[in-house]
Amino acid sequence: MFLRLLLRRVLAVLVPLAITSTIYLYLYPLFHACAFPLPDASPSNHLSIPHLSPAFLTTLRHHLSPSPSSASPSDPPIFRLLVLADPQLEGDSSLPKPHEQLPARLSNYYADLRSSLRTKPPSATLSTLRSVLHNLLHDDLPRTFRAARKRLDLLGNDYYLAHIYRTMHWWSAPSHVTVLGDLIGSQWVSEGEFEARGERFWERVFRGGRRVEDHISGVEVLGEDEGWEHRLVNIVGNHDVGYAGDVSRGRMERFERVFGRGEWDVKFQLPSSSSSSSSSSVEGEEGEGETPTIHLINLNSLILDTPALDPAIQASAYEYLNELLDQRSAPVTGDRNRTFTLLLTHLPLHKKEGVCTDAPYFAFHEEDDSQDEPRFYAGGLKEQNHLSEYVSANAVLEGVFGMSGDESVPGGGWGRKGLILTGHDHTGCDVVHFVNRTVEKDEDEDEDKAWGWDAMRYRELGSGLEKEKRMGVPAIREVTMRSMMGEYGGYSGLLSVWFDGEWRYQIQMCAAGVQHVWWAVHVLDTVTGVLLLLVLILHLLGGSGLASGVGVSAGKDTRPRQKTKEQ
Repeated sequence: MFLRLLLRRVLAVLVPLAITSTIYLYLYPLFHACAFPLPDASPSNHLSIPHLSPAFLTTLRHHLSPSPSSASPSDPPIFRLLVLADPQLEGDSSLPKPHEQLPARLSNYYADLRSSLRTKPPSATLSTLRSVLHNLLHDDLPRTFRAARKRLDLLGNDYYLAHIYRTMHWWSAPSHVTVLGDLIGSQWVSEGEFEARGERFWERVFRGGRRVEDHISGVEVLGEDEGWEHRLVNIVGNHDVGYAGDVSRGRMERFERVFGRGEWDVKFQLPSSSSSSSSSSVEGEEGEGETPTIHLINLNSLILDTPALDPAIQASAYEYLNELLDQRSAPVTGDRNRTFTLLLTHLPLHKKEGVCTDAPYFAFHEEDDSQDEPRFYAGGLKEQNHLSEYVSANAVLEGVFGMSGDESVPGGGWGRKGLILTGHDHTGCDVVHFVNRTVEKDEDEDEDKAWGWDAMRYRELGSGLEKEKRMGVPAIREVTMRSMMGEYGGYSGLLSVWFDGEWRYQIQMCAAGVQHVWWAVHVLDTVTGVLLLLVLILHLLGGSGLASGVGVSAGKDTRPRQKTKEQ
C-alpha cells in the first residue's frame, strides 16, 4: 500500500514533466518560432523572433490548412533551402578492434587455461588464472563497458540528428535540402565501414531523403519537380574524402556512389506566371530580359589548393570550374538582378585572423607520415581551415561571382548577385567579402593594384536586409553554417530566396539544443513509462488480492475469535 502511494506521488510530478518536455522536444521549431522568412517580414538572424511573426503564422497556417483555396501574399517563397552542416557520423574507429572485444578475449583466455592445465604444473596454472582474472577486471570489462556506452552514444547520436532533420523538414516544409559536408567522421575508414556509415546516413539519420541523381543538370522550373524536397544536396567534406593531399580517386568514387556527385550545378527558373507577375511591377521591364533564375552550384573546394595527391583530380576540378564560368554562368554584363548564384561548398573562404573562430591555417604531410599503405605523399596538403587567399579571390570571388575592384572590367566589377554557404567551421560565422580600396598590400602584390579583398562580420553592417548592397562596392555574403552536431546546439538554417523585380534572400538560424536535452527527455519518458507500468501491475495484483502479502484467500477472516466455554 505504501509503495503504491509513493509511486503515485512520484508520478504526479513525473507525468506532467515528461509530457511537457516531450512536447517541447518534438515541437521545438514552434517554441523557437523557426520558419522560412517571408518577403515582407522584418529581418532577423537570431532565435529571439516574436512568436507571432508573419513567417511563423504563415507556417502554422499551412499546417492547419495545408491546401489553401487561393494564393496569398504571405505564402512562403518558392525557393526554401533547409541548410544543415557537419553531422560527422562516427563508427567502428571509436570502438575496440574485433580481437580486443570480450568474446575474443574470453576465447583466448579459455585456450590459455586449457593449454596450461595440460602442459604446466598446478602452480603455473594458478598463476595463469590470476593473470586472466586481473586482465578481465582491469582491462577487458572496463573496455567492454566503455564500448557498450560508446555504441549507445552512437545510436543516440544518430537518432538525435535524425530528430533534427525529421522535425525541421516536417515543420518548415522546405523545397530543397543541403548538407554542407563532413557527412561521416573520417576519410580513413575502410570500405566496409564507409558503406555501413552510408547506410546509417540514409536509413537512420536522413531517412526519407535520397541521393541527387547523376543526370540532374541543365535548367528546371521551380515547383514542377516536387522530388527536390526529399533530395539531399550533399557537399564533399574533408572528413569524407580528405584534403587535397589525401583525395584519391577511390575515395571520390565511393563518396559519389553513396552520397552523390562531388561537383555539379543546376539552374532553377521561376514559373512563367510568377516571372511575368513579378516583372510587371517594375516600370518599363515587363516581359524584358531573361527568365529569373537561381543558379545552384555544388563545388568541391577541397581539391582546389595545392599540392594535391592526384593532379588529375585537381585538373578535372579546374576544368569543371572553367566550363561552368565559360558556358553556364550568367554574363556579368547582363541584368545581375535576374540571376541569383547560390554557391554551396565545404571550405570557407579566406579571412584574416580574428574575423571568425578559425584563423587561416595550412599544414602539409611530412616524410614520417608514410605508413604501410601509401595514402599520401610528403609535401601534400594535409589540413586547411580556409581556402587559400589566391583560390578564394581568383576561383570564387572573381571567378564564380565575377566581382572585381577594377571598374574597367565587364560589368564594372559588380559581378553576379548571390550568396555563399559553407560548413567546416563548426561554430559558424557570418561575413561579407568586399572590395577594399584602402587595404594595405603585401610586398609581392602588384603595386598598380589599388584595391584588395577584405572581410568583416555581417552584423557590423547594421540592420536591414542584404546589407552588403549598401556598401557601395562589390560585395558578397558568406554564411558558414554552425554544425548540426549536439555539441554545437543542433543548428539548422532556413534560407528563403524570392524574386520581387530582383532576387532577394533572407536566412534564419534554428537550434534544437545540445544532445543532453534529447537524452534527458527520453530517459525521463522511459522512467515515467516504467513507473506507470509498475503502478498498473500493483493495481491489478491488489485487485486480485495478491499484493497485500497477507493470507492466501482474500475472503479469509483473520480477526481473533473469542473462546467458548468449552475451550
